[in-house]
Amino acid sequence: MRESLHTAEATRAGQDRPELQKAIQTFVDAGFAGMQMRVHDERGEWVGSAGVRELGASAKPPTNGLFRLGSSTKAFVATVVLQLVAEGKVGLESPVADHLPQFGLDRRITVRMLLQHTSGLFNYTGEHYPEVEAGIPAVGKDWVDNRFHTYQPEELVRFALSKPARFEPGTDWSYSNTNYTLVALLMEKVAGRSYAEEMRRRILEPLGLRGTVVPGAQLEIPGPHAHGYSRYQDAGQWKVVDVARQNPSMLYAAGDMISTTQDLHTFFSALNGGKLLPARLLAEMRNPHPKSGALVYGLGLSVQDLGPSCGGIVLHHNGSVPGGYGALMYGTPDGRKTLTASITMGDAAIDPIDLIKEFSKLQDELIKEMFCGGQAGAADGRIGERTQAAVQLRP
Repeated sequence: MRESLHTAEATRAGQDRPELQKAIQTFVDAGFAGMQMRVHDERGEWVGSAGVRELGASAKPPTNGLFRLGSSTKAFVATVVLQLVAEGKVGLESPVADHLPQFGLDRRITVRMLLQHTSGLFNYTGEHYPEVEAGIPAVGKDWVDNRFHTYQPEELVRFALSKPARFEPGTDWSYSNTNYTLVALLMEKVAGRSYAEEMRRRILEPLGLRGTVVPGAQLEIPGPHAHGYSRYQDAGQWKVVDVARQNPSMLYAAGDMISTTQDLHTFFSALNGGKLLPARLLAEMRNPHPKSGALVYGLGLSVQDLGPSCGGIVLHHNGSVPGGYGALMYGTPDGRKTLTASITMGDAAIDPIDLIKEFSKLQDELIKEMFCGGQAGAADGRIGERTQAAVQLRP
């Protein structure tokens, strides 16, 4: 009954906001399998979907469907850590080695550096310098063949520490999943509870996020969902595999959570509306590091300036996982306007690089439609989103 109500709601909303329905249809036309999206703004709530829930079937993605968040998880994790900072249980400038001595970390690495990706630690899912430095398999046949394997967070961290650091702590910026796996281990040490328990206690239960889970090594998406697919080459032949079932432990606290567009809206609206953090720490979260480039990255959030003619600042943290799911989470600084969405990969015979470029272009157009009323401006935002897409469409 709940899904049919949402479907009826989406049908009505699609008639009310045809420009939004058209916007998500363009992603499907470009080669993605499906997309669901939710918008909250001055006109109220809109939900809709396009494409298919599963290849070979005709049903659309459920508008109340669960999906894998990928790196959007980092905004949740950063919020919990900053709550611990607010309570005086850990400091932003505290050496991480004081709390996690077992790793022999450089004592210059602080909590802030983990949250902001300035630690210099190797990214355990691989680095792109411009040359590629391999990490734990996170794409292609190697990942597909290994997608049910359970990783321990300590194992991920030790693998990263076996590689040379990118730079001296605090001297540069580089996106690394290792930072957030470490920060979750620090969270557990400081709070005395597991990462999943602390997330439930501080975020999920207070906000009533019933569709959001920290899955651990659970393979299933525990509710209605669209299927995501991995398309890869094997012995010169292209193959397509349904990878809705996968072990998310490889992205422990860096990209493992599962949620819905409704729950993402509730969380991001509460965060930006000042309900989860004191003002001084919310300001820290939104203060980007000067070397984070077009990603404009603060503490678990990116800050995008659309320009004064286009509504000003929009905040976001998007994400993806190796097997077929992408997440969008955007909001205004007052929390009153949000756009949350999930997109699934399909079997389109498109070069992955070309797909990233097309995704970036369509994402830019979607943000302009939502936050700029379809204006053609926001050049700075376009550049930022292209870089963001390149980062987020790989783990």
